[in-house]
Amino acid sequence: MTNSDDTAELTLLLAEYSQIKDEQRARIGFRDNLLYVTIGAVTAVTAVALQTSHPDLALAIPAVCIVLGWTYLVNDEKISAIGRYIRTELASRLSMLSGPAAARAFGWETYHRSDSKRASRKITQAVIDLTAFVAIPFAALIVFWLYGTTNALLVSSSVLETLMLATLGGQFLWYSER
Repeated sequence: MTNSDDTAELTLLLAEYSQIKDEQRARIGFRDNLLYVTIGAVTAVTAVALQTSHPDLALAIPAVCIVLGWTYLVNDEKISAIGRYIRTELASRLSMLSGPAAARAFGWETYHRSDSKRASRKITQAVIDLTAFVAIPFAALIVFWLYGTTNALLVSSSVLETLMLATLGGQFLWYSER
């Protein structure tokens, strides 16, 4: 490759970096807002259920949390995948073109992952995620089972929601290990 080819490839790689960092930032904002949306939705459904004395409405909470929790988890995984891609693929390709200094240009991608409190933050975040997207909807199911109707369709829905919440909880644990 000629020097102008290297320069062109370097320009393209830096443009790619800029684009995927923009995507990562957008996903982070979206993901973080999903937690607030979940809290708002749970609060709204709970308020309506209490005001109308319809404990069957508690079944809406797991459904909402499953959809929002899955969306949160998918975005969180994509955010991590973008970081991995930058640290491995992109940094390595830039390093081949520009030497070792190029890899250090993405130092933040590695640096922020290496502090001594990272593990405790990851554990705390996993607990928060599991509480918001799994434990609270399980509590709503318990309320339904204790105070709701014995309608076969609603009971079947509650069993299906239980299985889906268990799956979602497993996925949160699986991805938090990674």
